[in-house]
This record gives sequence, structure tokens and C-alpha cells, in this order.
Amino acid sequence: MKLPNITTAVATTAAITLLCSAVSANADQRIATFDLGSLDTLDALGLSEQVVGVPKASLPNYLEQYAEETYTDIGGLRSPDMDAISESEPSLILYTGRQGDWETELGEIAPLLNTSLQGDDYLAAFDANVRELASRLGTDSDAEEALEILHAEIESQREALSNAPRTLVVTHNGGNLMLNQHPVVHEVLEIDALEMPDSVTSEKRGERTFTPLSADAISEINPDVVLVVDRSAAIGDEPADADALTQALSDAGAEKAQVVMLTPALWYLSGGGLQSLRLQIEEVSSALNPSAN
Repeated sequence: MKLPNITTAVATTAAITLLCSAVSANADQRIATFDLGSLDTLDALGLSEQVVGVPKASLPNYLEQYAEETYTDIGGLRSPDMDAISESEPSLILYTGRQGDWETELGEIAPLLNTSLQGDDYLAAFDANVRELASRLGTDSDAEEALEILHAEIESQREALSNAPRTLVVTHNGGNLMLNQHPVVHEVLEIDALEMPDSVTSEKRGERTFTPLSADAISEINPDVVLVVDRSAAIGDEPADADALTQALSDAGAEKAQVVMLTPALWYLSGGGLQSLRLQIEEVSSALNPSAN
């Protein structure tokens, strides 16, 4: 199953964007951002004029307006272009862990703000990021109103999904599947995470833990719906084949499991923004409660 085109879903964010369109921002701020979630929030708050640089190769469709010549291309998410960043003359650089190796160099160009969502409470960290950006740009009241709208939508969707089908989230990467305990699904929307059978084991790679999942393992987990975050597609590699995955699951005994391909860039690259969180919620709702959409 493929979800509706994301440009259709973006229209539902109009309430947030319109309420912020008359914002009086700090016009002196010039922001270069590697964090697409923060770019998404700045856009929703009507602060596009404060943006001077973005990683253009990684822009999701709903932020494609930032590919225009008005904005400097500051390199890749894992390959910052220091010369381009410097030439854009930012007064603030937004970054995440993906750019952690270049923190010192970036800090020599302009003040930094790490906008990674940190801590055990995803929604609290999300709210804090939105408020921090708004505070720096003098748009506190607009951000609070946008958050109020978003939180009301979250509560509504939590109630609508209270009897959601058994849901498994996986990440596809280079033909392999990994367990993805995605906070938007399991924390924000409060959909129960499924218990892993004894046959499923995790492995450490550096400081990170991964849990590979085979078709047989997914069959044993017995989900009704498998939501797929396609990392490969998001970074321009060979995307997952939904039909092949559905067939593999059927061959393993999970013929009733419905495979839903989530929008790759939205889920892997631009999460954590006012628009992206709302769009993610809508995609999950469309997948798990289609009769309500």
C-alpha cells in the first residue's frame, strides 16, 4: 500500500502556516540549517526570509521551494561545504548529530544550535526545539498557538487509533530490515510496540544497537500492518520493493500482514518539524485507520 501524495497532505498544515504568516521576526537573524525538521518549523512559522542556507540535495518534496537560488546550498548532511556556509554569512547555524564531526569548524563560522531531539520524551523535546527557535526569532506566541493546534490533533488521533491493528515499524536499508521503535508511532500516537520473540536478537555496532528482522521473524511477531521507513530511498539508493516484501512475508506465513511504504524523506530526513510531525501523524492514521480518512 502506498499513501496519498505528500503534497496533498501538506495542505492540512495550512492552519499552522496561515496563523504565523503575519509574524514580526528578528530580521537580523540569518540562519543556515542542516536540520530539515527545523527548516520545516521555520517555514511553518513564516520565517523563510531568515533562512540563507540549506542542504539542497536532501530536501523533501514539501520543502522544495528552498532549492531556489535565493538560498545557498551548504553541502550534504554528512559533507558540509564550509566555503558555501561561510559565504552565506549566517548569524546562526542549526545542526544535528549528523554534522557532529564538523562542530568545531562550523562554530568558527557562526554561533551553533544543536537541534537534535534529545532525551527520553520525544514530544517534550520536540516542543522545546520549537520554542527555542521561536524564542531566538521573536515568534513565541505564534509557536505556542501552532503547538496548541498540533497537540489537539495528536489527542484526536490518539483517540481514533486507540484500537489500532498490531503495528510493526521497520527500516529498510540495502535490502535488509531492522526494527524501528519509532517515537512518532509508539510515543506520540501511543500505539503499542509489539513484543519481540526469543528468536529476535539485537546487535551492537559502535554505540548503536540494531535489531535485524527476517521475513520469518516478522511472521513470528505476527503484525497486522508493517510500516516501512525506507532509508535507502531517502538517501538515493535502491528503494525497497513493496511487492517483493509482501511476497516474502506471505511465503514466511505472514500473508495477512499489510505492507505500507511511508514517505522516505519525511521519515528519515525531515522529522521533528511542525509540518513533518503532522504529516507523519496523518500517514500513520491513513495506514491504520483508513476508514476515518
